[in-house]
Amino acid sequence: MSSIRQVQITFDCAEPERLARFWCEVLGYVVPPPPEGFATWDEYQHSLPPEQRDAWFACVDPSGAGPRLFFQRVPEGKAAKNRVHLDVRVATGLVGEERLAALEAECARLVPLGAVHVRTLYDGTDACIPMLDIEGNEFCLD
Repeated sequence: MSSIRQVQITFDCAEPERLARFWCEVLGYVVPPPPEGFATWDEYQHSLPPEQRDAWFACVDPSGAGPRLFFQRVPEGKAAKNRVHLDVRVATGLVGEERLAALEAECARLVPLGAVHVRTLYDGTDACIPMLDIEGNEFCLD
């Protein structure tokens, strides 16, 4: 039995490129180069039939360590809480007030990008900040 070497995380969404670029900012990811034969993503998009334009977009970890994020346009809107979400690990190894301060600083960076601060969970030692991305998908600062 072979082991799985890579995973891709796929988001169903309304605006793939907009959501991908948001997550690039959150995670320090980058947009990969356009397909071979195209100088830009716009050039690639204009080569497609109108109904296929802007149907998907992706971003990648420039170090190659993290999973590729893939965003695909779907007709329906988000209707319920995510069953899977991303934990953005910005305070690994920190505890107490130091952990809380690191999470709050990252929250303050993301809100102007369009993220929504849902609440801050803090018990004096551990902390987590649930948030929403620009299309309402839940994620946590951890």
